[in-house]
Amino acid sequence: MTKPVIMIAAGGTGGHLFPAFALAQELKRRDYEVDLVTDVRADQYGIEFPGRSVHHVPSATLRGRSPLAFIKLATTLLRGIWRARALLKDTHPAVVVGFGGYPTVPPLLAARLAGVPSLIHDANAVMGRANRLLSRFASNIALTFKKTKHHRQSDQPRTRIVGMPVRDAVLEAVKPYQTRSGAEAFSLLVFGGSQGARVFADIVPDALTRLPQAYRARLKLVQQVRDEDMERVSAAYTQAGINSELATFFPDLPQRMSNAHLVIARSGASTVAELTVLGRPAILVPLPHAIDNDQLENATQLQEVGGAWCIEQAEFTAERLRDEIMRLADSPEGISLAAKAALSLGEPQAVARLADVIEELARTRV
Repeated sequence: MTKPVIMIAAGGTGGHLFPAFALAQELKRRDYEVDLVTDVRADQYGIEFPGRSVHHVPSATLRGRSPLAFIKLATTLLRGIWRARALLKDTHPAVVVGFGGYPTVPPLLAARLAGVPSLIHDANAVMGRANRLLSRFASNIALTFKKTKHHRQSDQPRTRIVGMPVRDAVLEAVKPYQTRSGAEAFSLLVFGGSQGARVFADIVPDALTRLPQAYRARLKLVQQVRDEDMERVSAAYTQAGINSELATFFPDLPQRMSNAHLVIARSGASTVAELTVLGRPAILVPLPHAIDNDQLENATQLQEVGGAWCIEQAEFTAERLRDEIMRLADSPEGISLAAKAALSLGEPQAVARLADVIEELARTRV
């Protein structure tokens, strides 16, 4: 008997791809075939998609307000919908699932035209623009946060709150937070995500090298650094005598997060979800100038329960960070309480709940 197919569409950033990967892993366990529609940015994460095939369809976002920009966008979307309709005819999916980002638009609109059930999932506390458009056409809407900006009240009957799916590698890395004494090594993890490593290369070395020697001696640092910044960052830590491990990419990042006493990171949806499932406290620096300020909303939700400290980038200085690290290193019990607070928001069953909704939709297709 042929296995039913679920088609997943996701933009090429980690916040879109990681929950898509998590869902694909869960659906495979439930004996579904899974196809992915995305863009070429997906290749940067070095993670093999746990499904049958990966497809690309033409898509674009609006760049500029001129008539020519609208014409280019409309032309590209029409080509994408045409290609997506052909994919639907070839693969016969039971459900099409979108995780946001402009590559999801053609497959989800094609599904509506073809009468295929569809679902969108939004990872952030602010619904993204692609999902806002697609929410008018999707059969169901799944959300991470109960309070999600731009989610229309009229869409409530079709909406499920499921949380943010996380990958198996994150669930496998879950372990209790290890409260340290003030004299023990302080494990600090710094990573920047797909759009944010440069600011950490500029600020974090300056902050850490300003620490008094007693703090530097106890520091155990792991930091993601871009190639172009590696030489200067490495030199700063070497000169300051800081125990550091630097790399452009950590394939075992969930395990690194689990081993950390404190994380410094952006506040993308996947990062926040993984921190809460693992129960790790963080200093979060939202990506500035985002169209919808989604990262600030994500960080604020975690800060409000006491699981993180949000520092907007304009206030993220070497002096401020140095003082925060000294304060937290001197307060093992306080940082341990923050770890518990982060864990209280964790949703390790989110992917199973999302898969349940998809199976319900799939049964309507039979």
